[in-house]
Amino acid sequence: MTSLTQRTSGLVQRKTEASRNAAAAADKEKGSGEEDDEARRGEEEDDDKGDSKETRLTLMEEVLLLGLKDREGYTSFWNDCISSGLRGCMLVELALRGRLHLEPCGVRRKSLLARKVICKSDAPTGDVLLDEALKHIKETQPPETVQSWIELLSGETWNPLKLHYQLRNVRERLAKNLVEKGVLTTEKQNFLLFDMTTHPLTNSNIKQRLIKKVQDSVLDKWVNDPHRMDKRVLALILLAHSSDVLENAFAPLQDDQYDLCMKRVHSLLELEPEKECTKPNVNELMWAVVAAFTK
Repeated sequence: MTSLTQRTSGLVQRKTEASRNAAAAADKEKGSGEEDDEARRGEEEDDDKGDSKETRLTLMEEVLLLGLKDREGYTSFWNDCISSGLRGCMLVELALRGRLHLEPCGVRRKSLLARKVICKSDAPTGDVLLDEALKHIKETQPPETVQSWIELLSGETWNPLKLHYQLRNVRERLAKNLVEKGVLTTEKQNFLLFDMTTHPLTNSNIKQRLIKKVQDSVLDKWVNDPHRMDKRVLALILLAHSSDVLENAFAPLQDDQYDLCMKRVHSLLELEPEKECTKPNVNELMWAVVAAFTK
């Protein structure tokens, strides 16, 4: 009887020890798993910290930043292209975010400029200007074309009933967004007859990263195929050119590099949007915007 009790107690003890060992191993595995998760989270946070703020800028903000004079804090008074260029940026940004697309080309193969812009999703983007433009496009029936929307959003329409589509003070509102993101600051400058609010550059690193991204895309990272380029970078180059600010990114380069950049940019500008939009995995609305500016 005594031996039976001893064997039973020994069995229970061995089971208890085995349970403890299993639990300890599980805790150790769980701990290592949590450490791995924490390490991954840490790496992600480090990646986020390593990311420049320019990667979180919209196309409109990037184009405006390229056009702004660093010290003066305003765009060239002679630039009459940037207004419509920024509206084109809005349409492409909404398309890249999955909010807009073009209607199907149909059996008759409508041209890009004849196809209407359709609201694919009305989910808020978190950007006031984009949401305002998206609201106009969603509520407008019948739908309008890309070229019509660029004109309507910029206020360049002869129809007084459609003036309410105009997005006002776009440059000032974009500049304030960049102030909030720590890229620009706000000052008042006196221009003899009037005072003007300006937004000089405060964080030169962000603009330098943006300029380097544009330069690299047509120099070191040039792939000689628009469909292998990052869609956002391709859109930035084409829209910056349409806004007459692209050369600002190439100005610091040496003459031979500058000439090479402009040669490659012109090779992109000479592409036929109607032909390019038939290729797989393209953003048709982006090419429609390009067609509107190069027609």
